[in-house]
Amino acid sequence: MFKLSRVLHLTSTSRHRLLEVLSSRNVEVGDSLWDRRDFTHSAGISTATNNYSAKGYASDRIFAPYTVYKGKAAFSLSPCLPTFTKLDSGTVVVDRRGSMMMTFMHSIGERKYDWDKRQKFALSATEVGSLITMGSHDSSEFFHDPSMLSSNAGQVRKSLSIKPNANSNGYFVSLNVVNNLLNTKDYFSVPVTTAEFAVMKTACSFALPHIMGWDQITNQQSRGTVGLQRKGGSQILDLEWEK
Repeated sequence: MFKLSRVLHLTSTSRHRLLEVLSSRNVEVGDSLWDRRDFTHSAGISTATNNYSAKGYASDRIFAPYTVYKGKAAFSLSPCLPTFTKLDSGTVVVDRRGSMMMTFMHSIGERKYDWDKRQKFALSATEVGSLITMGSHDSSEFFHDPSMLSSNAGQVRKSLSIKPNANSNGYFVSLNVVNNLLNTKDYFSVPVTTAEFAVMKTACSFALPHIMGWDQITNQQSRGTVGLQRKGGSQILDLEWEK
């Protein structure tokens, strides 16, 4: 099984050609990562060298989710950076907060997962803190109502739970979604080893200052400005309530 670990920005012709090559080699590309916004982010620094470099290629789109594949379901973890806006006073402030996006998918066959029926859960900075501080015997549970401030409040309920297994040598990461608007219920449960959970915690610890936008503050002195991601700009957060 060939795993596509990194895909850089490709033209439509290049994408088509790559799919042909991979298909001819029986390579499963799964999610077609270049079309998935929640696995992307744009460079947050507005300089002449704002493109990242990976293996000799320059691009402003990097795909690097951490994904846990199991027999019945899978989930990926990826940071969504905040967006910024500039006030009339010249002060740059956070316009939309960042998050750690978890995307869950059901298995529909051997090494195949149903992307079209994915469900999302966006961990806030504080919820990330809860995950980071979990011990081997600790549990965490989070509840979201994507329509809390609208007339549809309570119609869609999401609950994410992280609980240790019976032997305390791993966890079960479960997502339950009840959508009364569509009259649907969805449930995912993914067993996670201690090693996989250690990667999640370390990745979240690294990403935390970035989803808070603090990396922009600490870096602005060296470059003399703060990179902006404006409304309608190149970065569009993939909101969890889109699904």
